[in-house]
Amino acid sequence: MKRILVPCDFSEPAVQAFKFAVEVARKQAGEIVLQHVIELPVMHDTVLMPTLSFEEAYLKDLKAEAMKNFDKMKAKWAPERPKVITLIEYGPTTPTIRQCIEDQKIDLVIMGTQGASGLKEFLVGSNAEKIVRTSPVPVIALKNQLTQVKHIVFPSNLNTEQEELTMKVKELQSQFGATLHIVHVNTPALFKRDAETKAQLQAFADRFMLQQYTLNIVNDYTEEAGIAAFARDVKADIVAIGTHGRRGLNHLLSGSIAEDVVNHLDCAIWTYRAAK
Repeated sequence: MKRILVPCDFSEPAVQAFKFAVEVARKQAGEIVLQHVIELPVMHDTVLMPTLSFEEAYLKDLKAEAMKNFDKMKAKWAPERPKVITLIEYGPTTPTIRQCIEDQKIDLVIMGTQGASGLKEFLVGSNAEKIVRTSPVPVIALKNQLTQVKHIVFPSNLNTEQEELTMKVKELQSQFGATLHIVHVNTPALFKRDAETKAQLQAFADRFMLQQYTLNIVNDYTEEAGIAAFARDVKADIVAIGTHGRRGLNHLLSGSIAEDVVNHLDCAIWTYRAAK
């Protein structure tokens, strides 16, 4: 893990994300790209040709204020190391962050989130949720302070073909030296006997040669509710979960457990979109 991107809007969750990224970068001898995106006002003169309308002095003030905030953050949380590169970019937030991941050869995104709920979630969602859905690299989304990682919850659907995702989770566990809690949520719609599930969980652990782990079964009405309850019970620091990266109508109709978890759980969420 060499290059960590921290998108920053200077909110409290964003500051907490930067603080955690500093600790991770120090342990991994990595560096941080600290990015602030300024969304430009848009005036639609025609349907096909939107025209950007902005005042140069106003944008200079925004950039100067962002640089001042960057300097304060670096002086307080990373005065000497790790190396912190600051970027101020203009454009729509989510596409600009995605482009930065590619341009800067980012290995991990750590970002704060305030989540989303109700009608706002259905229509808009959070920026973190959008990055989770489309990022080609792992994303850690956090709402609160995170200083150490001792317990990682890894929900499993017992699919031994999830090799890419599981190997990434093993890498995450190794980086922090944490205990991995593998959990399968048994729902009424996809009910299985515990004996059968236990055998499959053990086969899953053996298949990937997991170490320092526990195997767990939770019965609940939905996978999201089961994951949340179990994460609270074991005092999870991070929930590690894959995402399908659904978009458009398919996303609205089918949703994504990973994105729901990002929006609703209080602990940090690590997500990865494996190649199809």
